Parts: sequence; C-alpha cells; structure tokens
Amino acid sequence: MKSLSLSVISASILAAAASVSAPVAFADTELKHDSEYVIDGKVYGLPEAKVYREDYTGPAVVGDYLTQVPNLAKLDYKGNKTHDVRMDVFSQKVEVAPGVSYSAWTFGGSVPGPVLHVREGDRVIFKMKNRSDEEVTITKPVKNGSPFFQQLQANTYQNNQPVINPMPHSMDFHSGTVAAEDKWRTISPGETIEFEWIANYAGTYMYHCGTSSVLMHTAMGQYGAVVVSPKDGYPTDADKEYVLVQSEHYLEEVGDGEFIYNHDAALNRQPSHVTFNGHVGALSDSPLRADEGDRVRLHVLNAGPSGTSSFHVIGAIFDRVWYEGDPRNDWYGMQTVLLGASNSATIEFVVPEEGIYKLVDHEFADAELGAAGALIAGPRKDK
Repeated sequence: MKSLSLSVISASILAAAASVSAPVAFADTELKHDSEYVIDGKVYGLPEAKVYREDYTGPAVVGDYLTQVPNLAKLDYKGNKTHDVRMDVFSQKVEVAPGVSYSAWTFGGSVPGPVLHVREGDRVIFKMKNRSDEEVTITKPVKNGSPFFQQLQANTYQNNQPVINPMPHSMDFHSGTVAAEDKWRTISPGETIEFEWIANYAGTYMYHCGTSSVLMHTAMGQYGAVVVSPKDGYPTDADKEYVLVQSEHYLEEVGDGEFIYNHDAALNRQPSHVTFNGHVGALSDSPLRADEGDRVRLHVLNAGPSGTSSFHVIGAIFDRVWYEGDPRNDWYGMQTVLLGASNSATIEFVVPEEGIYKLVDHEFADAELGAAGALIAGPRKDK
C-alpha cells in the first residue's frame, strides 16, 4: 500500500522546484490500489468494477451515513473514512400524491433514494444488487440496515408495496470521478456490481440510473443525493440542516386508480406532478422544523430529470449560498436560486421570526403541481 503523504511530499518538492503551488492533500487518506495516483490533492485511477452473482437477500440499504430525505446523517468521525455502502435496486409501488401511486424503479425502495453523507476525501466502496426480479419488502424491521430504514418506517407517506419488474439497471454517481463505461455499467437482474470512488470535490451531487432510456429510468424514480461536506467545513455553523430533492413525475391514469409512466409526456416536458422529496405532501404534511433566530442550512438538489427549479423561501433571504455546495462558489443575499436539472446549491438563511415559511419552486406552475412545502419555526430559544 502506498502512502498518499509520501506522494504529496514528492509532488510538493516537484511543485516547489517548478515555482507553482503545491497540491493540497487529504491527510488521512491512503492510496489503496497500485493504480491510484494524486493530482492537486485528489485521488484518481481506481480499479475496475467487479460484476458477479451473490446469494444475498439481506437489508437492501446498508451504511451508517444513509438516511431518508430530508434527514442528513451527522459525520461523527474526524478526518477521512472508508464507507462500505450497499444500495440495491428493485421495484416498489409508491405514492406521489394522495391516491396517485405507480410501480417505481428505486434505489433502496424509496423515491428519491437514500441520502449518502460523506466528507471530502472519503472513499466509498459501493455495492449494488439488481433485485428487480424479486419481491423486496422494506416496511418491516430489519437488522444491520441503515438509519434510512427506521426513518422510512416512521414516515410512510409513500405507502410502499413490493413489486416485481425485472429490468437492467445501473448507478451513476455524479460525486465520483471515474470511467463511466466501467463503474456506471448496466447490470442484469440477479447481478451485483461493486466499485470504489473517492469524494474528491465537496458539494451536493445527484445519483441516478444511467441505463437507456436515462430519461425513463430517472423519471421512474431512480435518483437521489450525495452530500459531500467540505473537509474544513462551511464557514458558518448551522442550527438545523436538511436535504431537499425536487423532481418531476410523468404519470397518466389508466383506469380504476392505476397510474403508469407516460414517456411522451416526459419527452414533451409535461409533468403530472412536481414534488419535493418525492411526494406532494412530503414537506407539507411533515414540514421542516426550526426556531426563531436559527441558521438553517438546506442542501437543495434539482433531480429533474428535465425541468428547472427557482427555489425560494417565502419570508426569508438566503444569507449565504454555495452553488453546487462547493464553499468556493460563494454568493450572498439571494432571494431565489435557479437550478437546472442535476444542479444543486447549499443555502443558509436566518429564521427571522416565529411562524410558517413556505418553500416553493417560484416557477409557480411547478408549485401548483406540488413543488411546495413548509418550514415551521417555533419561538426563539436561548443558546
């Protein structure tokens, strides 16, 4: 095993000789494979993905830092860490609005999929089994599952029911810097893919299925967020921190309360519903909570797959905005943040008074289709 610190020392000597800035290293990260190398303190050259078959029927989501939106797991470790993450793909019947359910294709059983929280410089060893050919029940207690399951079971607005729908699928992490044709390759039902990636850049990133038609796979529910916190943190301390994922749904009723995906509507960008966190009631029936005077941090991702979002909080001004969640992209005093499909921003605002603050896509056609929610602020508390 090679030490990153030795590589950085060598690189620093060469950089000093060339009178250029030395790379910034992730001090606690080690190079694990002979193929890996470092440029500007970031690790590249990860090994080829493995595809195999395994006799696995355990928890479909495994990992201590995987949660259901709007929750974000606390990073309770110092420096960098290697995360062993499993996120199996399978079908579930989920509800996106009262009385509107469809057979979704999912990562881990919910729409959107679990939120993964890591720190800049962390390594992720990712495993995913294509279980679309089996019935996976996620609403019963599981052992060795992630916090995601407890949160999903406590918040059942999607009314999950298992569905069998064999399909090829893949995983495309925007937070990874790898050869896509290798790591993001499509696997068949019954196969498992395993690969590694390094969180080289801080920010909030989308993940989705990259199998053709990508539009269809994403619109069917295969998307979610990875939050990569900066290695030195943000310059402010938040009192409350949440994740919000906006997305479009293209559904049509085929009779007797049954809804299916409408590909023509998706091609023509005519969504039936636009939601925050997968359901028109997700942030209305279960609003975010804070207190007067709190600094609230929102990691907002527009998963699309095709529409834009003009994210706004009625009654607040965004004190700080880090576009894509990178602390180098620093904006101040914004009323609205425009996000294209797959764009994100980390937003902070101070809750000015006790009350209700509505969260909306200020493209009001989208708000009327469901892209709305609320943050309820209680009275100011001594700190």
